[in-house]
Amino acid sequence: MHEKRIAFKGNYKFKRKSEGKFIVVPSPGPHPKDMCIPLGVIIRDFLNYGENMREARNIINSGKILIDGKVKKDHRYPVGLFDLIEIPDSSQLFRILPGKKYLELEEVPQKEKGLKICRVDNKTVIKGGKIQLNLHDGKNILTDKGDYKTGDSILVEIPKLKIKKHIKRKEGSVCIITRGENKGKIGKIKKIEKTEGSITNRVTVEIEKRIVSLPEKFIFVIGEKEPEIKVNK
Repeated sequence: MHEKRIAFKGNYKFKRKSEGKFIVVPSPGPHPKDMCIPLGVIIRDFLNYGENMREARNIINSGKILIDGKVKKDHRYPVGLFDLIEIPDSSQLFRILPGKKYLELEEVPQKEKGLKICRVDNKTVIKGGKIQLNLHDGKNILTDKGDYKTGDSILVEIPKLKIKKHIKRKEGSVCIITRGENKGKIGKIKKIEKTEGSITNRVTVEIEKRIVSLPEKFIFVIGEKEPEIKVNK
């Protein structure tokens, strides 16, 4: 599926115009359309591994690209926030991060191989009393513990989805802003404001010595005192 380039209101910056007036649209998947980049675009435009989409598709179809530890062969696969892109032939690791205006591709150190931060967007109790954590990237994890809350983050080992660390969304925690005019900036949570009714909760965050109030959905906790993963250059 393609979309006219001139009508595209996406969240990544075009690196070339070799494909004419149409662009690749991401497949339906684990990330919202406005929070992901098609895998083929990453291979061709961000990593420059192909001169055109046909070459990028050949690379992807060869099974040489892993997303969160699993081979993906769909050039329209939606690669989203904090997804880990691995290219075994080059020993390179990349992660999708929120930038000032667009989503960005950041190379990360090998010590972060197999590690990913996920936000708990919801949780449910299933048959047998286990807790199912529904994560921001469409993944689900079963756990016996019940102290995870919506808005918390977890550091997981991929692709096994083994929980390595529980990072609570609380005062003092470090977060990254994923939307709005402060997108891509790192801050520290000062206060979590609960609201009644349909009005979204807000979080007060200190960013670059400024205090701002943001909707809780703009906040992604990434550490207790320091980020658990590399998040900026």
